[in-house]
Amino acid sequence: MLEDPSIPGAALGSLGVPAETQSSELGAQGARRTAPGGSMARGRGRRRWGRCALVAVAAWTAGWVLAAALLLRAHPGVFSERCTDAKSRRILAALCRDYRGGALAGDLCEDLCEAGQLVYRRCLYYERGKTVLQAEWRGRPVILKAKQEAFSSFPPLGLLEEEAAGPGRDALEAELLLMVAGEVKSALGLELPQGSLGPLGLGRGGPRWRGRLASLWALLQQEEYVHFSLLHGVSRHVLRVLGSCGHFYAVEYLAAGSPRHRALFPLEGAAGTARGGGDQARAVSSIALSFLDMVRHFEDDFSHRLHLCDIKPENFAIRRDFTVVAIDVDMAFFEPKMREILQQNCTGDEDCNFFDCFSKCDLRVNKCGAQRVNSNLQVICDKIFRYWFSSTLGASALSLGLQRQLQEAVQECADPGGPRGVFWKLRRLLRARLRELREVK
Repeated sequence: MLEDPSIPGAALGSLGVPAETQSSELGAQGARRTAPGGSMARGRGRRRWGRCALVAVAAWTAGWVLAAALLLRAHPGVFSERCTDAKSRRILAALCRDYRGGALAGDLCEDLCEAGQLVYRRCLYYERGKTVLQAEWRGRPVILKAKQEAFSSFPPLGLLEEEAAGPGRDALEAELLLMVAGEVKSALGLELPQGSLGPLGLGRGGPRWRGRLASLWALLQQEEYVHFSLLHGVSRHVLRVLGSCGHFYAVEYLAAGSPRHRALFPLEGAAGTARGGGDQARAVSSIALSFLDMVRHFEDDFSHRLHLCDIKPENFAIRRDFTVVAIDVDMAFFEPKMREILQQNCTGDEDCNFFDCFSKCDLRVNKCGAQRVNSNLQVICDKIFRYWFSSTLGASALSLGLQRQLQEAVQECADPGGPRGVFWKLRRLLRARLRELREVK
């Protein structure tokens, strides 16, 4: 026990120290006072021990703080709020109160709030306001998503506040179209041609006009909604937007991938896939070819290249025909926006890593380059194809030569400095793999 000589015997009693112990402690204190040399030596020893203890406690605390910081960086949702049914139901109840009060609108509001045709099932994700819920809409599973929990969290549309004293509705809608184009340019870096805003849901006149415009403005603050809406009908590799209510929008439900699945994606519902190894290998080959199709599509089929900066199985799903679908595009950026994001100050290349999108640091000006130095294909090869094709996942019937060639091509593709033309090499080898697997069916 480390005692403090300044504490009197009465105080020791108040701390719960027995009387006999008090007297022995006080006697020991008196003995130490009568032996100056010994007490000084012991005092120095106690002070040294105390300093060592403080250093040890500080080091232990710093270690835990560092470990927590690294954990939070690797798994940002680890300390997030629990995704509960009670909280989710409160969020939807508040949405319906705003709908009944006329603050918001949408083509799904009536089914959600009045008709009981859009029914909450479970919470899938909640973090810092971002909400992802599973629901059932007229017997069909759907996903409800919003970047913020509350409709009031989004900046209001100033035009609606000026409506009473301002110009008529036609002039306001024309001004709103300009604002929408500016918002899309800010979010995606895209200049939209005239007449291309139809998919975003801007209607004209009618009931709940103010609520519809306020809801559209809240939806436009969500980059993922803008991506899905603009790509609706032109890309089979993104989710379809089915409707909206206020700031929540519904998309088709597809089961996401996960590292827990042996093949990274649930394959039971895919066409012609049984539990056997051969069926799984054929499914993996078909999915891999669809990934390549998605890469080429995002590179070539839009006015600007689309960069995916968060590539992992959880952000993709597979349709029954093995089509790969990007189901989370919060971290997807068209080329103009990507260049803007990458051009940051730096002291080394590691400062130029934006999740899965990398550039190089120009040390002459301490600025990251605007050009991405890796690619969607390289990250997919590294994070997905390497898992599939570094082993013989259900492909024991394949010739060893083809397996080896495919493994080598994937390793080349996963290297950021890999050879040009590896895309076509991979596609040729995957098609050959699929043919061989079909022949031994």
